[in-house]
Amino acid sequence: MMRTKVCMFVWNHFTNDARVMRECTALSEENYDVDLICIHDPKDPNLKTFEEYNQHFRVHRVKRYPESLLFFQMISKRLKRHKLLLLLAVLLWLLAAYLMPIPVIICTFFALAVLKTKLKTAIVRGSIILRMILKGAKRTYDIYHSNDLNTLPQGYICSKLRLKKKQLIYDSHEVQTSRTGYNSSFYGKLEAFLVHKIDGMIVENHTRAKYNEDLYGFYPHVVHNYPFKQTEEFSEKIDLHSLLNLPENEKILLYQGGIQTGRGLENLVKAVPKFNEGTLVLIGDGRIKPELEKMVDEMGIGDKVKFLPKVPLAELPKYTRNAYLGFQVLNNVCFNHYSASSNKLFEYMMAGVPVVACDFPEIKRVVQNEKTGIIVDSHNPGSIAEGVNHLLANSVLRSELSENSKKASGIYNWVKEKERFIEIYETMRGRKA
Repeated sequence: MMRTKVCMFVWNHFTNDARVMRECTALSEENYDVDLICIHDPKDPNLKTFEEYNQHFRVHRVKRYPESLLFFQMISKRLKRHKLLLLLAVLLWLLAAYLMPIPVIICTFFALAVLKTKLKTAIVRGSIILRMILKGAKRTYDIYHSNDLNTLPQGYICSKLRLKKKQLIYDSHEVQTSRTGYNSSFYGKLEAFLVHKIDGMIVENHTRAKYNEDLYGFYPHVVHNYPFKQTEEFSEKIDLHSLLNLPENEKILLYQGGIQTGRGLENLVKAVPKFNEGTLVLIGDGRIKPELEKMVDEMGIGDKVKFLPKVPLAELPKYTRNAYLGFQVLNNVCFNHYSASSNKLFEYMMAGVPVVACDFPEIKRVVQNEKTGIIVDSHNPGSIAEGVNHLLANSVLRSELSENSKKASGIYNWVKEKERFIEIYETMRGRKA
């Protein structure tokens, strides 16, 4: 039986995207042949533009910058003084891709209308979109798979703007119409236009599926973002105590993930002086990391808060296992945060680490049903501190929650979700687009 050819798009470097890695690997292990198209990082000299993970799963990274970036930089600097130069650049941009005029027009206006940034950024992102489309159209695929809204136009153009239309799956990892950084109404209009042209949609949980049903009139498939199940043979730990020069008996209170707005990290830092013991360790990078470091310095709690850069996903469990407890304290800044299941919740679970977690529906349901942690008001530093101190003072309770976490990992893991994911593809295989 011939393998079904899949072209998948994702708007990142594909270095730490666990969900996409799981999906591509699952397809390649079944009767599918997968090409993943993502973005190259010119700042990483070791990152390859092409990788073959196995015989049926390949990764193609398109260049981030146009060949003539120097020319575009010159235009960006002189934009305010030379309006005609801007027009010339746009015309040259369209002319350079005359073989695919419709995709270029769509991508150019998408970049300029949505991003509302400087010309250089708009041109760079437009270049990435165009390169993705060209790469996706180079081979004949049976199914196209767009991860999130920022690759849905690419998937739509490659799958539908052709004589023989192909299947298109929209895998929305976030709530695109209510998330931080997506404040323009253009995003909602774009998704509303394209969502009725797809052949299948996947979301992370049932709260988001219901939201989508209310918005667009159909209930999408649900594939939870559960990690691979860890076994006892993978119990290696990196000694965080030695790495951070902490006493062996110091309790590590861990946050791992993006250091971004809306994660409740400001409130977490404010709660630190109220902790009865322990050191807060934050593993990750992100936009607000410098602000948090400054905040820690100004509060004079540098001895109680430690920062580490992000680590590869494959290595992360070795760090997580050091923790006495883990934090998932998202703030309700948008529906995307409020409805999140959060992969880090399950990463803590796999490592047997109890959580101090926010009271949002999907997170609260798991934590309370499986008894894997303490629910707090993530907007209140005092409530966070109260939850932490309760676990610090009750080692027996902490052990019970840890054991519950290990048991729950037998339920909340990719082994079961993989079956649901493959079923979606099986129902689409051979269906007319």
